[in-house]
Amino acid sequence: MQEFATPDSACEPGCGTLDAAQLNASCFCAGPSAGALAEALQSGSDGPQVAALIRERCPHLFAALPVFISPEQSARMAQLIGAVEEVIALPAWQDAVLADAPAIARHDPGARGVFYGYDFHVGEDAIGLIEINTNAGGALLNAALARAGHGCSALEEAGDGAARALALEEAIVDMFRAEWRLGGRSAPLRTVVIVDDDPENQYLYPEFLLFRQLFARHDIEALIVDPSMLRWEAGSLWRGDLIIDLVYNRLTDFMLDLPAHAALRDAYLANAVVLTPHPRAHALYADKRNLALLTDDAALAALGVAAATRAILLAGIPHTELVRSSETERLWRTRREWFFKPVAGYGGRAAYRGDKLTKRAWQDILDGDYVAQAIMAPPARTGGSAQAPDRLKFDIRSYTYDGKVQWTAARVYQGQTTNFRTPGGGFAMVYTAQG
Repeated sequence: MQEFATPDSACEPGCGTLDAAQLNASCFCAGPSAGALAEALQSGSDGPQVAALIRERCPHLFAALPVFISPEQSARMAQLIGAVEEVIALPAWQDAVLADAPAIARHDPGARGVFYGYDFHVGEDAIGLIEINTNAGGALLNAALARAGHGCSALEEAGDGAARALALEEAIVDMFRAEWRLGGRSAPLRTVVIVDDDPENQYLYPEFLLFRQLFARHDIEALIVDPSMLRWEAGSLWRGDLIIDLVYNRLTDFMLDLPAHAALRDAYLANAVVLTPHPRAHALYADKRNLALLTDDAALAALGVAAATRAILLAGIPHTELVRSSETERLWRTRREWFFKPVAGYGGRAAYRGDKLTKRAWQDILDGDYVAQAIMAPPARTGGSAQAPDRLKFDIRSYTYDGKVQWTAARVYQGQTTNFRTPGGGFAMVYTAQG
């Protein structure tokens, strides 16, 4: 890939003896070469188009270097994910959260929802769960990155990237088939429709093509469709003369409120289609008001959450609270300590660091529906080369299904939030390094 730059420096002999923090600060060993990454992306019928689209539209989708975490950080993230899943499974949690959610969120379709994404910042002695997403993109892009390999002696024990990528792809197909069964279907899954608004112009459209390829390899036909092209008729959801069985939902209209999504909404509420992920999943996991509940010890105790589980949550999630009119003076005075996020936001949109907050943005926060989350600084990855180092930030994303971690990736960036616009930044492989 033309703009995918990898350092010229060879692997340092001592890399394998360094711990995760030292590797992030000083390891400039080459990530996957441009040729290896292009080859990993170009397999299959849609491959040439995928590679061309990434080169033209999103050349900073893949980071030049991997990211390292310690075994302790990895274990603590997995423990925290387990604690969150334990709480969300409680009937008392579901009753409390869904009571204030839109009516559509109280519809239980049976399916769990695919591609939960737990996003973390990590520190030397701490982890911080920044948010949870229910339509996290990038899993297949990370499979391609793994398939392209690496060039660092510190990663000799990391295993075969191609085998790991294949295992992830198999797990993804199994996940969609599980959703199909949980939605009450017994016949084999034959057709999947991937929906997003104006999908061909979405930034991650190349990944939609990768999904189409993956499904085709498993005898599942996949269509990429704008939801306005769907129609609800005679008890079924249609695209042209095809009855749709399962919809892989990439929309950010999480509650299907827009008129263009009416057919999909009606079919979903009638259980005429298996929709994944769905409004209920978003309400239970991804509404950012939930972070305030997950960091409120008294409220968790009232819901029946065990003391040990509460301790894990409070240690692993930065304190979050609703922005209430009664607290505005305190929050403004201490704004440098907070990151302000809209409760239904995604992708860092309309989010503000308190130390960069203007009076106008503050008024937008007060007029909107926001949470304030205690700032946990993102960790750093030194990019560039030893001769011309460049300080980058990163976060860690764990993709999960049914409470189990399927894959862990990093997003490397500069600026306020992850953006896939940073030279040398983008999705990065994550390796555990003890030193």
